[in-house]
Amino acid sequence: MSMTGKILIIAFLIAIVWNLGAGFYYMMTDKGRSNRTVRALSWRIGLSVLLIVLIIIGMLTGIIQPHGL
Repeated sequence: MSMTGKILIIAFLIAIVWNLGAGFYYMMTDKGRSNRTVRALSWRIGLSVLLIVLIIIGMLTGIIQPHGL
């Protein structure tokens, strides 16, 4: 796996954690008065699904080669 692929996966993980934190922050500060929490958590779910799909595609095409213990 190339360095670009690793950086891409790490960027996705950082974005996912960022949106999770944003959702938590909005949940605590807005107290249900806006939909920013739902939007942040929806982005997190979308990014997670996209990351899983990209990893599966990478494994099927041979770009990512899984290894066992």
